[in-house]
Amino acid sequence: MRFQGLAYRAHNPHWSWSPVSGEGARLHGGRFNRIGVPALYMSLSPVAAMREASPLGRPMQPIVLCAYEVDVEPVFDALNPSQRVAHAVTDFELDCPDWEREMLDGAIPASQALADRLIAAGYLGMRVQSFALGAKADDLNLVFWHWSDRRPSRVVVIDDEGRLPKNPSS
Repeated sequence: MRFQGLAYRAHNPHWSWSPVSGEGARLHGGRFNRIGVPALYMSLSPVAAMREASPLGRPMQPIVLCAYEVDVEPVFDALNPSQRVAHAVTDFELDCPDWEREMLDGAIPASQALADRLIAAGYLGMRVQSFALGAKADDLNLVFWHWSDRRPSRVVVIDDEGRLPKNPSS
């Protein structure tokens, strides 16, 4: 599928000068990316993005909430039953409740193995239900493994007023 529309990220202020880097996910890994693989995690609503910023219900830490213009294709749609069947995607691979513990124990969680398969199949990203604590049925996320500032992988932060800080090392 092609995803065109707005998406949101509530990310660590440490990365506010580089809101499309995917560096935090590369350094620490995530549900759908191994350590060493950059990924850009986004939500389809500001509220879902804030839930994702504290997925286990921990007290909310400071965040920077940004909106992005997105136009990416192909995106795997984990909400589409026929796409899931075509790629043999299971509920367990998506939910993978112990992914973080497994990753820290040196294993490859099912959700990260799924991401590896989808990347190998040529997908630039995935649309998926949120698994954050308190997520509602309409809390949807996007995760991108490949993105740039132009099609077919366009993800651009909306900062017309130049509010985001510049690179601290420049």
